Formats: sequence, C-alpha cells, structure tokens
Amino acid sequence: MFPGGRKRARESDKQCLHREIKEELPKLKLGRLKLWKEVKKRNRLSGRKMSDAIFMASKASGELKIGDKREIDRAVWRKPRGIRLTPTSRYIRDKLFPK
Repeated sequence: MFPGGRKRARESDKQCLHREIKEELPKLKLGRLKLWKEVKKRNRLSGRKMSDAIFMASKASGELKIGDKREIDRAVWRKPRGIRLTPTSRYIRDKLFPK
C-alpha cells in the first residue's frame, strides 16, 4: 500500500505528509513536494468515502527505517506492477504508470 495518514485539526495536506513521514519513516528525506491530484471517491466494495491528496516528490533519499512499528510492519521500494493494492493505491499506480 502507498503511505498514507489522516490530517489533524488545522493541519494542511502538506503538513500532514511531513508529519506522517517523520513518524513512520524518520530517515526518509523528500525533495520538493508538489500536489499531483486530489481524489474524492467512494470505495466500490466498502462504500467508504475516500478523500486523498496525492503528492509527488522531486526525489527521495535516505533509509526506509521504520519509526512506528504499530503503523508499519515493513517498508520496501517496489516496482509498481505485480503488487497487491488497495483501490486508492491501484488508482494512483494506474494514473502514474499506465500499462
């Protein structure tokens, strides 16, 4: 699954992203961030509303060392095809890496 998190009160999408990365992958460093797309949909299977702000980083470096093991059990760099994804992650993958 792609990284994600929930915003806190009065927190911007970008502030949320920085906080979530710091909590979950504290040694990962991101370059310049740009909002790529906002997605507001309903999950076809569960009916749950989804609201996502998807950012692109100009680069990523550092170690994928896990900060909060209650939130992430492992982190690896993977190619975008051939992995099991959530509906939101599948949407992102297919938009970024069309077949």
